[in-house]
Amino acid sequence: MLRLTWVQPEDLIGHELRQAALDGREPSRIAARWQAAGGREAPLRAGASPEPTSRYLRTLAEDLLDELADLPSRLADREPTDLARIRASCPSWPAPPPSAAEPTAPRPAPLSAAPPASRPNLPPAEPTASRPAPPSAAPTASRYEAAWLGRAVGCLLGKPVEKLPLEGIRLLAAATGNRPLNSYFTAKGVPPELLAAHPWNRRSAPTSLAENIDGMPEDDDLNYPLLDLLLLQRHGRDFTTTDVARLWLDELPAGRTFTAERVAYRNLLLGIEPPYTARHRNPFREWIGALIRADVHGWTNPGDPGAAAEQAHRDATLTHTANGVYAAMFTAAVVAQAAVAATPQDIHTCLRTGLTVIPPKSRLAQAVRHAVQLARVHEDFDTVVDELHATHADTHHWVHAVPNTALIAAALTHADGDFTGSICRAVSGGWDTDSGGATAGSVAALLAGTPAALPDRWTTPLKNRLATSVADFDGTGFDALARLTHDLTHQHTPREAPRP
Repeated sequence: MLRLTWVQPEDLIGHELRQAALDGREPSRIAARWQAAGGREAPLRAGASPEPTSRYLRTLAEDLLDELADLPSRLADREPTDLARIRASCPSWPAPPPSAAEPTAPRPAPLSAAPPASRPNLPPAEPTASRPAPPSAAPTASRYEAAWLGRAVGCLLGKPVEKLPLEGIRLLAAATGNRPLNSYFTAKGVPPELLAAHPWNRRSAPTSLAENIDGMPEDDDLNYPLLDLLLLQRHGRDFTTTDVARLWLDELPAGRTFTAERVAYRNLLLGIEPPYTARHRNPFREWIGALIRADVHGWTNPGDPGAAAEQAHRDATLTHTANGVYAAMFTAAVVAQAAVAATPQDIHTCLRTGLTVIPPKSRLAQAVRHAVQLARVHEDFDTVVDELHATHADTHHWVHAVPNTALIAAALTHADGDFTGSICRAVSGGWDTDSGGATAGSVAALLAGTPAALPDRWTTPLKNRLATSVADFDGTGFDALARLTHDLTHQHTPREAPRP
């Protein structure tokens, strides 16, 4: 029996009830009606319940999804999705960089507030209105190659333990002497009873355990950056959300989409247009999907985090709203700043910059500030992770953008931008492990500056080759993707560039 994941109304309703409570609506009466009719809760980790429901319950679920969408939200004013309102709520929105002919603004003086004594080298966590670096500092193709490799390595590290609970990840790593995490996961030496209790991700283990890696296997965390390259090739930086939608219909197989992206894809096929594609019966609109599409927008706007955030907004609003969009804008801004940073320790400035492009009273901003503060105070990262899980695990799904973005920020902060430290902390913290590892890897590799700065044990198994179902990119090398990204960074008008 085919149970298509992430679109069954009887499964969506449970997720929507949870999402409604998070975004300031009062769903209890609708929840009571669903439960009284015999409706089930949403699957905890899978995308669909194992058995179909009755026609009556499916119809009821569709009706209740629409009723939930009409409920007013008490958070609407402080968590807008419209870009103009987002910018109006951000008092420190970053200024555009000076032109090449304009003198570079002096580096702002350090803030005077002293960091916590337990981690004395970290700068203050509050956002500042520091001016971005000028375009003349645009990254080399080598730096982009590092970023692509870093994204792939972090994703690959997290793939075999995706969907596993935190305790399972820790036990599997410890069973092979890999805790604290410092290399790819392996099944060699893991007791059978532990694997029975915490099995590897069944789709990923054959290609992502250390003994099985042979190039970078396909993953949506790499597919979406490839799609964004095509987007910029065909439409330039002034692309619209509708351009994103058309590209997906042309180039992205529906079966390679998940959560909010699959719902939006379904909505497009139903004739629903953006931005309503993000809202119609889409309980995943604040999950992590838009965040994993943000890197290219940062890479191609080096030193201009405001432009990167605006570009990410146009992409994200096809599928997401509010905090789901903010996660993409935050990430794009962090990446744009990292692309012109001088050292890994500049990660703290990058994260502060990311906070300047999202509403400061939003749930995402609050979660990131809390995570960064935890990472500044605690020497043991397990303590940071435990506190993040205590804060978020009971209220958020493991794919939600709020806890995952917070974990990424905590990992980068605690590792001081070091590549291995960042990806290992992000993955060891659980939740959406491959996506968190990919974003942390992209940022930290940009800060590292060159592929040579990334340890061979991470990059050699990738064999400069990735698999994908996007366009003609299958088998492409990371060096070729880096050259294309470099070219697109200096491209201001649409053109049909040759595919790798």
